[in-house]
Formats: sequence, structure tokens, C-alpha cells
Amino acid sequence: MLDGGKAFNSFAVPDIEAAREFYGDTLGLEVSDEVQGIPLLTLKVGGGGTMIYPKPDFEPATYTILSFPVDDVEAAVDELTDRGIQFERYDGFDQDEKGIARGNGPDIAWFKDPAGNVLAVLTPA
Repeated sequence: MLDGGKAFNSFAVPDIEAAREFYGDTLGLEVSDEVQGIPLLTLKVGGGGTMIYPKPDFEPATYTILSFPVDDVEAAVDELTDRGIQFERYDGFDQDEKGIARGNGPDIAWFKDPAGNVLAVLTPA
């Protein structure tokens, strides 16, 4: 029943225009507009899609909603830092000066979108 189509994820933001600019211009992802009663964005990532929808009473998630696997997490952090991204620091994680946590699972660094949603770049183990 549920395996007949390609599954996808979605998440909310309070400002669809800010999301379009951040995901398209800052992160350099392919973003397309859709209208299905409300304006939606679709991110083309990893051969699939992620839907972003507006939610006026939005509250950001307190967990990672979207992770980007990369070959070299340090190079990805450097490039994103050059694009103005600031990386988060979390208690309980031993993070280096760039904000990269190493040694307990994949090498990973977290950052937020303009809505406060937590995203990550990571090098799969």
C-alpha cells in the first residue's frame, strides 16, 4: 500500500520567500515553485524532493529536519561559512573550532535556516 510511490519529506516555514532565497541562493539548491491551494516550494536534492510549505503559526523544530550527506564535511562547512552560514554549538557534543562534531557517529555540523529549522551537513560513516 505505502510502497507504491516515492516517499518524500516536508517541513514548514513562516516565510516562503525567505526560504526560497536561503535554499536557492545561499545553499545553491534547485528550488521550484508549486501552487496547490497555497504556495509551495520543492527542493530537488539527492534524486528526490523535499516540500516546503508556509505555516503562519510556525514554531521551529528542536531537532535536525534535513541532513545533507557530503564527501568532506570540513570543506562543506568552509564553503557554507563563506556563504554567511553560522554553525550551531550544542552541549554534549565535542565540536571543533568550526562547529564539527567528530567521533560519535558521522562527522557532522549543524546550522539553521532563516525560520530556525535545524539542518546538518555530515560525512556518512
